[in-house]
Amino acid sequence: MGQAGCKGLSQSLLDYKTEKYVIAKNKKVGLLYRLLQVSILTYLVVWVFLVKKGYQDTDTSLQSSIITKVKGVTFTNTSELGERLWDVADYVIPPQGENVFFVITNLIVTPNQQQKTCAESESIPDALCYRDSDCPPGEPVVAGNGVRTGRCLRVGNMQRGTCEIFAWCPVETKSRPEKPLLGKAEDFTIYIKNFIRFPKFNFSKTNVLDTKDKAFLKSCHFGPENPYCPIFRLGSVVSWTGSNFQEIALQGGVIGIQIEWDCDLDKASSECNPRYSFSRLDNKFSENSISSGYNFRFAKYYRDGAGVEFRTLMKAYGIRFDVMVNGKAGKFNIIPTIINIGSGVALMGAGAFFCDLVLIYLIKKSHFYRDKKYEEVSVLRVLAESSQQDRTPEAEEAAAGPGLAEQPEAQHGGGSQKENGCPPGLATRGMER
Repeated sequence: MGQAGCKGLSQSLLDYKTEKYVIAKNKKVGLLYRLLQVSILTYLVVWVFLVKKGYQDTDTSLQSSIITKVKGVTFTNTSELGERLWDVADYVIPPQGENVFFVITNLIVTPNQQQKTCAESESIPDALCYRDSDCPPGEPVVAGNGVRTGRCLRVGNMQRGTCEIFAWCPVETKSRPEKPLLGKAEDFTIYIKNFIRFPKFNFSKTNVLDTKDKAFLKSCHFGPENPYCPIFRLGSVVSWTGSNFQEIALQGGVIGIQIEWDCDLDKASSECNPRYSFSRLDNKFSENSISSGYNFRFAKYYRDGAGVEFRTLMKAYGIRFDVMVNGKAGKFNIIPTIINIGSGVALMGAGAFFCDLVLIYLIKKSHFYRDKKYEEVSVLRVLAESSQQDRTPEAEEAAAGPGLAEQPEAQHGGGSQKENGCPPGLATRGMER
């Protein structure tokens, strides 16, 4: 039994098995199957290959470098700073030209601060006091400007005062101006130079026109006709986000500049062009919110003739620009092409499976089609068919026994043909007569 089983297994390894198909003459299921095939084929050709370019190998590991420069000057005349000309070194922070930079548009200036004792600002809740015990010495004022000295300072006969502190005095007390200090900054220009490289395909490009004309960048401005002139007017960038420059210049804000590179390297390199988009990133919808706008403080230090250190404190409001670059490149490759075609073929099989479910379970005559598609085989039936196949002619002759093969010759007329004296042929012919 073991040898027979091994022999059958070895012979079955060379067998080829194919499916048996049942053709169902059902127009509704047939129409459903064709619709599924057309839908899957349309999805594969239009969406996968034409829209998503599934025949390409892609590279999303974009390597990018950003260089920014702001240009423009303006003149102001204030009581704190007097007459002053503002150039790029005064209103751009940081000056290196990184992908994130800040342009000052409004200021609160507190000049001539010196480290000494003075009264804390009344706008600080933690600094209010009624007696000296409310100002424990050595403890800093929460959200304040200095460290308490232990004294409660009052103005006139008022019962409530503020704690005395050791800090840069006088402390900042002025409120934000009603008009932006650098309101004319909307005519400033921003130069954004972007280098990109896709390492998988060793492809590099820049967003600046490759020309030897030195006057090109001094005279051009970004627009539909000049996509390779990355010179942007500050007021135009703000307006493209749907905001008003004077409003955002008053309290500050954050602007996002997105550069998108979507390159089809099966085409010429000139077809790989940058696409720009501009958006307001801070919360522009709640203008009266305490969290709206953008500002920070910095100081400029100096010493007088006696060597005493002073500083000018500036609370700067302005526009922060975040330049963000992303993209991808694609090029034909046989491997993703084969994978996507195989996925489409698999979807075709899924369509046939769905139609089978409809045919044998959901329609009215499903039991009829189910009986035609599936054949039930029991163990007894298998044994019966196997026994019939084993009854060969040789086996039936052996099962009949020796009766027919060894019958006595007396049954044919009392002796053999030889004993009757007749040749074998004559005897036979006589009996036929």
